Amino acid sequence: MLNKDRRAVTAEHHFTHLPMSGVIRQRLKRLMLILVGLVAFHLVAMMVFEKLSFLDAFWLTFTTLATVGYGDLSPTTAMGRLITVAVMYILAITVLTLIVSDYIEYRFYRRERIITGRWRYNMKNHIVIINTPMHGGSAYFLRLSSQIRAVPGYETIPIQIVTQHYPEGLPTELRDAGLVHYHGSGNDPQALRAVNVIDARYIIVLAPDEADPDSDSVTFSIASRLSDLQLGHRVTLECVRDEDRPRYRDLGIRTVIRPVRTYPEIMVRAVISPGSEKVLEDLFNYQQDHPHRYELPLDDLNWADIVSALIRHGIGTALAYIDENDDVVCHPDPNQEVEGKALIVLVKSSETPPVEELIDALDRYRAFLERWHNLHAASDGDTAKSE
Repeated sequence: MLNKDRRAVTAEHHFTHLPMSGVIRQRLKRLMLILVGLVAFHLVAMMVFEKLSFLDAFWLTFTTLATVGYGDLSPTTAMGRLITVAVMYILAITVLTLIVSDYIEYRFYRRERIITGRWRYNMKNHIVIINTPMHGGSAYFLRLSSQIRAVPGYETIPIQIVTQHYPEGLPTELRDAGLVHYHGSGNDPQALRAVNVIDARYIIVLAPDEADPDSDSVTFSIASRLSDLQLGHRVTLECVRDEDRPRYRDLGIRTVIRPVRTYPEIMVRAVISPGSEKVLEDLFNYQQDHPHRYELPLDDLNWADIVSALIRHGIGTALAYIDENDDVVCHPDPNQEVEGKALIVLVKSSETPPVEELIDALDRYRAFLERWHNLHAASDGDTAKSE
C-alpha cells in the first residue's frame, strides 16, 4: 500500500545536481540531436532511393516534417515510401512534438521560478540588495532604485534583491521598475552564489528593522560572510547602533551608515559617491551640523561675496537664500547680485551663531570690498598720472 504522505518523485529529485531547468534543457538537446539525425537520414535516403537532388530531397524532407504536404514532390519507390513512413511520420514528427512540449514546459517552469524568486540570472556588474525593511519595503525599494537610476551612467544597471519576503512574487510596481529578486537569506552561501555576488558592482546590506539594535547581529553575520569572500570593499551596510560601527570596519566594509528609510538619497550617495554620505548623515544629526534660517535683508552682495564672508568669519557655509517671492534659491550664480530676505546657512548645532553675527560679518565684508575697490582706484589713478 502506498504511503499517502510520501513526496512525489520528480525529475528534479533524480537529478539533484541540476536544477529542473537544466534537466529540461539537457532533454531538449538530446531530442534536437535525434531529430537532426532522423532528418539527415531521410534526406540521404531520398537522394539514394528516389534519385532526387540535394535541394529536392531537402524540400521533401522538411515539407513532410512540417506536415505541409504541397504534393509537388513525393516518394515513388517502395523503399522511399517505407522510410518516409517509418522515419518521418512515426519518429521525426513524434520527436518534434516532444521538443515543442518540452520547450513549453521549460517556459512555464522558467516563468514560475522567476515570479517566486528561484531563478538564477547570469548577472554581472549589477547591484545586489540583501534584506528587506520590516516596514514599507516595497516603497523603499521603489524610491531607492529610481534614485540610483537617476544618476548618470546608472540608468540601466540591473538590481537584484536577496530576501525571504515576497514568496509569491515581487509587487507589480517593483517588477515594472525592472527589479528582480532571489528568495533566500544573505547568510546562505547558495543564495549568494545564485545572485552572482562575486561579479556584483555594489552590495547593499539593509538592516531588517531600522529601530531594533538586534538587527546588527543579522547584518554582522552577512558582513562576515561577504568579508570572507573578500567583497568588503564593495559593501554599503546599515548599522543601527553607532558603537557597532568599528566591528564592521574591522571586517573591511567600505561604508557603514545609519538606516534612514525616509531619505534613500543617503544610501544612493554612499553607494555612488562614498564619503558624501557622511555630510548627509550630519544633516540628520542635530548634535553636529544643521541648516539654519536667518531673517536678514540681502540686496547689494553677490553669492560669492556672501559665501566668502561667512567662511572668513567662521560662521558656516551658505546653502541657499530666500527671495522676495519666498522661493528657496539653491546653487545661485556666484557672480549674480542676491536680492532676498533670508539666508539658509549650514552651522554648528552646538554653537549656532545669532543673526547679529551674520549681519556684522556681511557689513565687515562690505567694508573690506569698499577698501579694496578704493585701493585699486587709487592705484589706477597713480598709473595714469605717471603716464
